[in-house]
Amino acid sequence: MRLWDLDRWQEVFASFAQHRLRTLLTACGVFWGVFMLLVMLGFGNGLEHGVQRNMAGFITRSLFIWGQQTSKAYRGHPAHRGVQLRNADSDALLGRVQGIEALGPRMQLGGWMEGNNVSAGARTGNFNVMGDVPAYARIEGITPSSGRFINVRDMAERRKVTVIGSEAARVLFGSTLVVGEWLRIQGVPFQVIGVVDSELPGDEGERAKNTLHVPLATFQLAFNMPDKVGWYALLVAPDQDAAVVEQAALATLRSRHEVDPTDEQALGSYNGARGYDKLGTLFRSLRFFVWFVSIATLLAGALGVSNVLLISVKQRTREIGIKKAIGATPWTIVSTILQEALVLTLTSGYLGLAAGVAAIEWADRVLTLPGSPLSRPSVELEAALGAALLLIAIGALAAVVPALHAARIRPAVALRAD
Repeated sequence: MRLWDLDRWQEVFASFAQHRLRTLLTACGVFWGVFMLLVMLGFGNGLEHGVQRNMAGFITRSLFIWGQQTSKAYRGHPAHRGVQLRNADSDALLGRVQGIEALGPRMQLGGWMEGNNVSAGARTGNFNVMGDVPAYARIEGITPSSGRFINVRDMAERRKVTVIGSEAARVLFGSTLVVGEWLRIQGVPFQVIGVVDSELPGDEGERAKNTLHVPLATFQLAFNMPDKVGWYALLVAPDQDAAVVEQAALATLRSRHEVDPTDEQALGSYNGARGYDKLGTLFRSLRFFVWFVSIATLLAGALGVSNVLLISVKQRTREIGIKKAIGATPWTIVSTILQEALVLTLTSGYLGLAAGVAAIEWADRVLTLPGSPLSRPSVELEAALGAALLLIAIGALAAVVPALHAARIRPAVALRAD
């Protein structure tokens, strides 16, 4: 195929000009397929990266366990008995369960999602108050924007100190520069030792900004909840299977609290890795759907290109017969049809590619706002190369039927055609 042959290029564009509307509509099909492929892949990647960012990395190895009610009688204990986790469970979990990188027993003042009255001077507010241990900072990935988090001495000495969320600090003190200030939680005085901010969007970010963390030992003493643990947050070691650690931890707690080993209701648990795997499956399905829809659209465009070329071949039957009569080879005829198909698909595909990139750049500047679940839309190099190869394949496929039809034309028959 001689791409530099001026006569051939004139022939290609003359064929397109002869069927302007049909050519334009066909090109639009290819353009739209490539455009939608890039845009959907870009936004899909942006959403996936945003979810991964918002999880802050720790959720993929996190595990949460809490007590519920038994559903079976066991060793003299009746069914429907409440399971209350205790401080000693922490030593049992760390001693018997392999693969725990960090363990965080937690307590909450009041019920789930219920706030508590906190005051600082004349200002008051309603905030979440949590009893935590130093290891919880590793589990949730907490890095105070000022001051520090709870440490071992705070726990050992039962210090009345607290780490406060940034929004709670603004409400109570009008500023986030509050390290060293004092506040009261249900009338009990605590000194602020750190401030925590959050870039997470939605409810998670708001909850972090409106939460106060108190040393668990102090929490149990100050609010009359001796030896009680509300639930456990665990960070699984990177080289361990979170599902295996989950089952081992549940078995340990069932044994300690004399719960039937087959009782699935006595303890509740949430495995972050399992939830993350489900998200991964969802995003893989989304990518498959995007490619499927885009390929179907491109194939529809290829069918249009093939029809345009087939009509063109039929209308040029006499011309093709004359070419063959004066010595043109079948490959010369086929290569011309192939060139027309590739020009139409690659040109419209390139325009779709450029428009898709422009749309992604626009979305990056206009739609990706702070706190949005959408991260920067992007398309991997492999996807772009795949789209380019797909375009070439589509162009070649579109030329098959018209090219074979043209190659089979006999000069004697063609010269008698109208």
